[in-house]
Amino acid sequence: QVQLVESGGGLVQPGGSLRLSCAPSGITLSRYAMAWYRQAPGKQRELVATITRGGSTNYADSVKGRFTISRDNAMVYLQMNSLKPEDTAVYYCNAQQTGFSFWGQGTQVTVSS
Repeated sequence: QVQLVESGGGLVQPGGSLRLSCAPSGITLSRYAMAWYRQAPGKQRELVATITRGGSTNYADSVKGRFTISRDNAMVYLQMNSLKPEDTAVYYCNAQQTGFSFWGQGTQVTVSS
């Protein structure tokens, strides 16, 4: 059974930082491209950052220069710096391979003073 478990969310003040982690199980992580998405209340889920199997990264314009996606043999991370209230959302980890797409349950990030 495939599971993606996100952690690291929480409440942070504007300008603060958080590091999200995604722990996949039931898949061979090296065979998957990985991504972080987010969904704010009343909005559609949006792509935040992607990382290929080879380590190439891509970011939404809204987070460029502030967020960094990375991966190792077992985990995927999203380092979030200079957080803004508009970054408030549930953040989801996604694993993709041709014909397969798996999602985690999400972790809440709230940016508020």
